[in-house]
Amino acid sequence: MSELDLPGRRVRLLYRFVFSSGLALLAASAGAQAPAATPPPKIDTGDTAWMLISAALVLLMTPGLALFYGGMVRAKNILNVLMQSFVAMALVTLLWVFIGYSLAFSKGTPFVGGLSWIGLAGVGQDPSSYGATIPHQVFMIYQMMFAIITPALISGAIAERMKFSAYFLFMALWSVLVYAPLAHMVWGDGGFLRDRGALDFAGGTVVHISSGVSALVLCLLLGKRATRPGEDTRPHNLTMTLIGTGLLWFGWFGFNAGSAVAANGLAGSAFVATHVAAASAALMWILIEWIVLKKPTALGFATGAVAGLVAITPAAGFVSPLAAVFLGLSVSVISYFAIKLKSKLGYDDTLDVFGVHGVGGIWGALATGLFASKAINSAGADGLFNGGGADLLGKQFLGVGVAVLYAGGMTFIIASILKAVIGLRVTQQEEDAGLDVTQHGEEAYSTIGEGASH
Repeated sequence: MSELDLPGRRVRLLYRFVFSSGLALLAASAGAQAPAATPPPKIDTGDTAWMLISAALVLLMTPGLALFYGGMVRAKNILNVLMQSFVAMALVTLLWVFIGYSLAFSKGTPFVGGLSWIGLAGVGQDPSSYGATIPHQVFMIYQMMFAIITPALISGAIAERMKFSAYFLFMALWSVLVYAPLAHMVWGDGGFLRDRGALDFAGGTVVHISSGVSALVLCLLLGKRATRPGEDTRPHNLTMTLIGTGLLWFGWFGFNAGSAVAANGLAGSAFVATHVAAASAALMWILIEWIVLKKPTALGFATGAVAGLVAITPAAGFVSPLAAVFLGLSVSVISYFAIKLKSKLGYDDTLDVFGVHGVGGIWGALATGLFASKAINSAGADGLFNGGGADLLGKQFLGVGVAVLYAGGMTFIIASILKAVIGLRVTQQEEDAGLDVTQHGEEAYSTIGEGASH
C-alpha cells in the first residue's frame, strides 16, 4: 500500500468508528426509553389445585350439615331440615356472585366493602391481594363456600317450627346484611378488625360466632316448639347424624387448611391442628357422658367432634398441635355445660347451635389470644402464653364483641321485620302434621302417617 493511500484509509476507519458508536448510542437510548416488560402474573398450579380442592371440601360440608341436623329431628320434619341446608347452596351462590363478594372483599369502608366487584366485575384469572399465587376467581369461589354454610348453620336452632318462606327470606337478607359486612371487617382489605390485629384464621368470628349468636336471637323471637306433654322428640336417625359428622370432619380440612390460601407448611399445620382438636373434643365429650350419664352416646361423640372443629377454626393456623389438643378438650367441657343451661334458661335452640357454634366459636377466638405463636405463623402474633402479653387477647375480645353485637343486633332487626310482615312460625296444625307435608308437600318415609312424631 502506498503512502498516498494512508489518509484515505484513516478516514474510512474513522467513519466506521463514528457510525458504529452512533448505532450503539441509539440502541442504548431506545432501550433506556422503552418501558420494561411487565412480567406475567405468577400462578402456582399446586396452590391453585389445592384451593379448588379445598373449595369442594367446604361445599361438601353443607350436605354434611344437612345430614347432621336431619338425623336429630323427628321424621316428619327431616325433608324440611335438609332443604334448609340445600337451598343455601343455590341461593347464597347467586347472592355472592351478584353482590356478596363485593361487599365482603372489595375496597370500601372499614365496615363493609364497596361495589367495584359487583357481578364479579374485575374478578378474573389474575391473582389478587388475597392470594398472590392463585386466580382471583379461585379465591372468590373458595370464600363462597363459607358464605353458603354459615346461614345454613342457623337453621338448626329453629328446626321444626319456622316457615320455609320466612327462612328463605331471612337467609337472603342475613347473607347480604350480616355475613358479608362481618367478613369484610375481619378479612377484607381495610377491614375494621383486620386493621386492629384481631386474628381469625378460618372463621371463628365470621362463621361460628355470627351463626351461633344469630341462632340464639332467632329462636328466642320464634319461641319454643309446641310439643305436647310426653311427646317423643328424640332424634329419629342417629346413623344419619354420624354420617353427617364424618362429612363435616372431612370437609373441615378444606375449611381450615385451605385458609392458608396455598399448599404450604401452614396448610399442613392447620390440617394437623384441626384433626387433633376434633379427636380430643369427641373423646372428652363421651368421657363427660360416661361420668355424668354412665354411658357414652353416639350423639355425644358427634356433638363433641363438631364442637372441637368449631373451636379450632379461628386458631388452626396460629397454634401448636398440643394447644389444639387443649382447645378440643376444653371446648367440650364448656359447650357441654352451656347446653345443659338451655333448659334452665328456658329457650328452645332445637339442635344446640348456640351451645356448639356460638360458645365454641367464642372460646376458640379467645383461646387464640392465649395460645397463638409466631413460630407457627409469622404473620400472626404471640398470645399470652407465648410471651406476647395481653395485647392479642384484648384484640380477640374486641373481635368477639363486635361479632356478637353486630350479628345479634342485625338478626333481631331482620327477624323482627319479617315477623311483622309475613310471620315467622307455622301454625299449630302445621307443626303437628310436620313441616315436610305442610311446607313441601312430601314425606321422607312412606310409613310415616300424618301427625307422626318419630
